[in-house]
Amino acid sequence: MAVWKCNVCGHIYDDEKEFIPFEDLDDTYLCTVCGVPKSEFTKVE
Repeated sequence: MAVWKCNVCGHIYDDEKEFIPFEDLDDTYLCTVCGVPKSEFTKVE
């Protein structure tokens, strides 16, 4: 499992807390806080 962070607003998408792993989300996924596309997220190590 992984954690992803929005580069714009800092929203965290945690695979363990969500129903769908981030990498499996459709490319049309938008940040639920600021609305930027999935490509604006970075995997947190």
